[in-house]
Formats: sequence, C-alpha cells, structure tokens
Amino acid sequence: MKILVVDDDLELLTLIAFALRQAGYLVVDAADGQLALDRFAAESPDLVVLDGNLPKIDGFEVCRRLRAESRVPILMLTVRGDEADVVRGLDLGADDYLTKPFSPRTLLARIRALLRRSGIEKSDEVESGRIALDTARHEVRVDGAGAVRLTKLEFRMLQLMVAHAGQAIETERLLQHVWGHRAAGDRQLLKQLVHRLRHKVEVDPAAPRFLLTVPGVGYELDAEGQCRSAAQD
Repeated sequence: MKILVVDDDLELLTLIAFALRQAGYLVVDAADGQLALDRFAAESPDLVVLDGNLPKIDGFEVCRRLRAESRVPILMLTVRGDEADVVRGLDLGADDYLTKPFSPRTLLARIRALLRRSGIEKSDEVESGRIALDTARHEVRVDGAGAVRLTKLEFRMLQLMVAHAGQAIETERLLQHVWGHRAAGDRQLLKQLVHRLRHKVEVDPAAPRFLLTVPGVGYELDAEGQCRSAAQD
C-alpha cells in the first residue's frame, strides 16, 4: 500500500512519513505542488495526504488536478481550518479534511477509514514473482519455502524492493525509506543490510539471483531469480 505525502514543512513531512512507515505503508514524499504531481504520475500511489499551502502549485489546485484524472483517495492536511476552506477542499475532490495540529494516531485512523470506504484493503501478504512478503508478521518466503523472520530494517528495504520489483532503486531513496531520512543511514550501513538480506533470500548469498546490485545506481529485486550477472557489494 503506497501513500504520497505532500507538505512543505520538512520536519512534519519526516514525522508523517515515519509514522506511516512504522504502520507498514510505503511512502513517497514531495515538498511542493509540482513535485507532488510528478511523483503521483511516476508512483501511482493508493492514497494522497496533501497539504493545502504549497509552493509552486497550491495544494488546492493539486487536489483539483489529481481528481480530474484519478479517483485515488485524497486527505487534505492543512492549517486552514475555517469552513470556507474545508468546503473548498471537499468541493475540489478531497475525500477528507484534517487540520493541523494533529496526532499521528488520528491521521492513521483517518487513512484506514478512507481506504475502507474506497474498497482498498491493506493485504497482509504482498507477492512478486517467487517472493512473498508478510507485512503483518515481517516474514519473507521464497518459492513457498518456510517463512524467514525479518528485522524492521530488513522488512522496510524488502518492502520497497518488492513494490518496485524489476526496477533499479537509487541508494538515496533506499536510505530514506529504511532509516527515515538521509542523515540516519549511510551507504556502508545499507551494504551491511543488503548482506544480511541476501543470507535470508538467496540460496547462495555470494552469487545473488534476487537482490542485485546496480552499479552507480543502487539495488534491484529480480523477483523471478533469473540467472544474470550482477556486481556485488
């Protein structure tokens, strides 16, 4: 389940993203209206949490454009709490409206309610090729074999890679998703995390078939485990 979070307050953006990742959601973020539209087009999220006050393109205009092309649930999250702004947001296509300040628990409850109303269920198991990831138990199975327990960091990395199987994911994005923000992780820690994951999903960790290094970019999950060469870290 992927959520696009849009807010120009970077501290709040980091807080929201952390809370959503802790709850098991994939998070894509943006700090201005134009980037929000670009990320929406590239990532196809299941739900959007959208601030009303944004640089470049106003959040209400972003809402209008998103609704013109998609039925994805939109939760407006903003300091504009007067009735006129609430009505405006809802008339432009927002499905719900939450004013700041707010608690992460309230935000998560609103998101779950929106997903239920939209008929989108958060499945406990995500599959891609020969990889099956249990998001509730934080376990992985390969080819139907026994479940292997994952740490929180291992789960976050594999969750992102399963969602983008067959695509190279940049190192910086992996760092942000796993550790929450760039300062909390570094490339060496990421290499160690990859090393541990390979020991859990690969038959031969020294010759990986699933979790591949893409030189100069980052890593890629080949969910089918096809035999192909890859550099190692």
